[in-house]
Amino acid sequence: MDETQFVRLLESVLAPDTERVKDATARLRENYYKSPAALSALVHLLMRHQSPQLRQLAAVEARTLVPKHWNSLPTAQKNEIRNSLLRHTLDEEAVLVRHSSARVVSAVAKIDLEDGEWADLPGFLQQAATSQVVRQREIGVYMLYSLIDVAGDGFVDRMSALFALFGQTIRDPESIEVRINTMLALGRMAMVLDADEDPESLAAFQKIFPSMVAVLKEVVEARDEDRTMLAFEVFQTLLGCDYQLMANYFRDVLQFMIDLATSNQLSTDARTQALSFLMQCVKYRKLKVQGLRLGEQLTLKALQITTELGELQNEDDDESTPGRSALALLDIMAQSLPPSQVVVPLLNALPPYVNSPDPNLRRAGVLALGFCVEGAPDFFGTQLKDVFPLVLRLLEDPDGRVRQAALYGLARLADELAEELGKQHEKLIPALVKIFDVAVSQANGKVDIERQIHIIKGTCGAIDSVFGGMEDPDAAKYAPALIPRLSRLFDQQDYKLRAAAISAVGTVAASSGSTFKPFFEPIVKALSPYVNIKDSDDELDLRGIVTEALGSIASAVGPIDFQSFVQPLMQASEEALHLGHPRLRETSFILWSTLAKVYGEDFAPFLEGVASRLLESLQQEENEFEVELGEEAQDLLGTEVTIAGKKIKVSAAEGDGNAVLSKINDNSTDDDDDVVDVEDLDENDDVWEELTGVTAVALEKEIALDVIADVVSHTRSKYLPYTEKSVELILGLVEHPYEGVRKSAISTLWRTYATLWAICEEGGQMKKWEPGLPLKVRPTQELVELAQLAMTATLGIWEDDSDRNVVAEINRNIAAVLKSCGPAIINSEEVVKKITKILVAILGKQHSCQQDLGEDNDMDSLQESSEYDWLVIDNALDVIMSLSTALGQTFAELWKIFEKPVLKYAGSSDAIERSSSIGAIAECMGNLKEAVTPFTSTLLKVLLRRLTDEDPQTKSNAAFAMGLLCEHSQKTGEIQQSYGNILSKVEMMFYQQEASMNDNAAGCVSRMILKHPDRVPLDDILPLLVDCLPLKQDYAENEAIWKMIFRLYQSSVPAVRGQTARLVPILAQVLSPPMEQLVDQTRSEVVMLVKYLHKQQPALIQDKKVLMEVVNSY
Repeated sequence: MDETQFVRLLESVLAPDTERVKDATARLRENYYKSPAALSALVHLLMRHQSPQLRQLAAVEARTLVPKHWNSLPTAQKNEIRNSLLRHTLDEEAVLVRHSSARVVSAVAKIDLEDGEWADLPGFLQQAATSQVVRQREIGVYMLYSLIDVAGDGFVDRMSALFALFGQTIRDPESIEVRINTMLALGRMAMVLDADEDPESLAAFQKIFPSMVAVLKEVVEARDEDRTMLAFEVFQTLLGCDYQLMANYFRDVLQFMIDLATSNQLSTDARTQALSFLMQCVKYRKLKVQGLRLGEQLTLKALQITTELGELQNEDDDESTPGRSALALLDIMAQSLPPSQVVVPLLNALPPYVNSPDPNLRRAGVLALGFCVEGAPDFFGTQLKDVFPLVLRLLEDPDGRVRQAALYGLARLADELAEELGKQHEKLIPALVKIFDVAVSQANGKVDIERQIHIIKGTCGAIDSVFGGMEDPDAAKYAPALIPRLSRLFDQQDYKLRAAAISAVGTVAASSGSTFKPFFEPIVKALSPYVNIKDSDDELDLRGIVTEALGSIASAVGPIDFQSFVQPLMQASEEALHLGHPRLRETSFILWSTLAKVYGEDFAPFLEGVASRLLESLQQEENEFEVELGEEAQDLLGTEVTIAGKKIKVSAAEGDGNAVLSKINDNSTDDDDDVVDVEDLDENDDVWEELTGVTAVALEKEIALDVIADVVSHTRSKYLPYTEKSVELILGLVEHPYEGVRKSAISTLWRTYATLWAICEEGGQMKKWEPGLPLKVRPTQELVELAQLAMTATLGIWEDDSDRNVVAEINRNIAAVLKSCGPAIINSEEVVKKITKILVAILGKQHSCQQDLGEDNDMDSLQESSEYDWLVIDNALDVIMSLSTALGQTFAELWKIFEKPVLKYAGSSDAIERSSSIGAIAECMGNLKEAVTPFTSTLLKVLLRRLTDEDPQTKSNAAFAMGLLCEHSQKTGEIQQSYGNILSKVEMMFYQQEASMNDNAAGCVSRMILKHPDRVPLDDILPLLVDCLPLKQDYAENEAIWKMIFRLYQSSVPAVRGQTARLVPILAQVLSPPMEQLVDQTRSEVVMLVKYLHKQQPALIQDKKVLMEVVNSY
């Protein structure tokens, strides 16, 4: 081996020349690293070369070669290397090289100890760790740490001795390095410690734990940045270990971290690390945090820290600060903890903030609102009457920073409460136009230009979000005022300003529908130059926004008007896939989805290319560079290193110890301090998605899967040639490590199945499905096979997936397919058993996605849930309702299993849980029909109680359910005895329109009359019922109401005849638009009633044009 050339190549790896580095790396791998001699040479360089940088590189490279070549070296040479390497490591003066050398020792020891060699090493290291020489203690403990790191399971039998040793070294009186290295070692021991099997080691760890806290406190107060990072990494690691390790001190640790986070006497890094730890606690130990009821304190402290945000002018500044981290903490708390612990205390604390003379406090208040709404949109919806005026007032705040924050808060509110905010358009849109005009005017007048530009961008963003919840005609009336204003920004120099305006125009167009057509040609002409720009990242970003906007415009103007633009736009989107810009690839895919929706089966000419590119996306290899780095760079934790002339800071990801590069700065110098930790927060991003290490390819696959689902659903039979390959690739992604891909894969599988089912039904290949098992209608063989594949894949993750969004998505899709395709997908007793077991686990809050990390908690003992946690349960109720739809009366056997867990929520202290439970019960009863009879007594008791519930929605649902019970139960005597009680409770609802109460009350009484008309005082009840007509919200109840009225007329009941004069104009209304008021069967009965009344009392009908048209037409 040419050692001189070998050294030169290694030196080239350290050079600030990327091409030279690539060439040298390739030559080393090809010409040297395949030989065991390379390992010997690297060890020699590690111990002998003068350059610390090259010694460091030699150590890192040697460590990678040990697993490949160590056993190929002669025994004598291995003995020599062992002894020399130990001596060198103890004597090495450069800390980083010393740590890397220790890693080489560990790599060798891992192999040797497994082979029964180097048996005296652990004893030697323990001796070094207790040496009188400080440096030897430092490296001795570090080598123990690195050895435990690579061969932790091999130390299970030595736990007692190690804890005894580390109990001393964690309190080393001379060296903070010894104490920090001890913490690192303890963190690794925690990962292999089985608390249930080894209670002695658990007790030993718990005894040492306070000393670990003391070391963290020491390095934080000393402002020792690197060691502070390492100490925090250990504590974050502990969150992923057995909870018992910290159980005795968990509250104290949380309080300690809260105190660190709120102390403005400490460094910014230490405070953001403490906030990061709190975020991980809330995410992975949320049930413990909830049980300790620390949510309110955390919320108030985070709100307090948010006031320290400072300037947020630079959108590209992603520096982690306590203020930004506090907002991220509020975000994750709102998603993980119940509203009573986060949103309620936040709203209670807001008045002093938003009314403060200090703009920093006003800004903090409105930003906190915006960051919490995603986690609790339902609760915020109930508080909007108080929250909205506050936001509206802050939009007109005299301080530009507050207005900017209010715009951002408004956008977040509108994103989550689209429909509710859309209803406030008459106040919101004029306010936004005013803010926009003032900012543009001041910017033109050179008044605080940078601030005004940010306010204009914020206004565009708010318009974008608010219009997302508006529909024509509400949106249409604002288009003439907004489109010209926004389009004037298309030629601004600021790319982000242009992008914000273009995106807003796209959303306004989509919401305005045909009203946008007058602006269509000039807007498309203005946007056309951006469709092919590609000379910079900014241009590519803008091109992506334009692509999305044009898709929105296509959906607004329709297929005919947009036809001439489709071909060039599709060509541009194809080119965009090859420009090396992930976001632009995603926007191209999204464009295809939009155009497939617009053109349906007429999108077929593009399908070959579209399907090919989407399926290629699913087959991409995912880059594992970060994982490889994590395995090789443990000794670099907390340090800055230079690779190819770029300065990098290394930290661990999510407490697993794997090292990642946090940020690379080109042309860095030694005094460059622009280094940002991997846990940096951007105020517009979800930090937790960043921390999971999701690759750009994985994110693209998620988008591609969603787009495939849209394309399949809308091009239908035209996609059939590509279905088999699509399903094959989708199945391979169901267990992808990224939850977004898993979620989209499951959804796309079932949407594909539902589309194929519809094609077969509509094409006459099979009849419409009928409820019940065994199957009454057999699906095609292709559908049977696809159902088996999809269900097997789904059950494979449904039971054990720990991500609540994935489980919720599975619930949604199974519910939707059962409802649209019937029982064919559950045509197996084993499948039904598995689904039932999963649903019962979810209802009992015992599913993996409902537990803290690695634990089986008694979540049911916690009376409240976060809205995200409740969503999983709510979707499980949807599956139960859909099972009843698919099975019909045969669902009775399953209801015996589901009844108790479902009824439990009917008595919940949470109104949403009660209303959802009663709604599910009603749906199931409607599908069970007479099979509900055995459950009458229990259900009657529950529903009678809920008819007087304090929550309007629960009360309304109970009225609907009670009507169904009266209609279907065959326990006539028991039901009749309760008629008086039921009527007395329902009668009060006739006067209440909230939550469709009067509609459901009318439906309930109608069903009661249909079943037992002699038990209802018709003379008293019918006038009240007619007062509720025509129904304004719940049109489904029209079926029971008009059926009842028709029957009463057939029976010549005097009470209904007395209401004829009042009913005639109501009949005219229900036969007029909107046509969805009546289903076909009910419409037929209403028409028959009109004809009957025309014969009996023609004078009442003749002056009603609509009714006479009915009489003459049918």
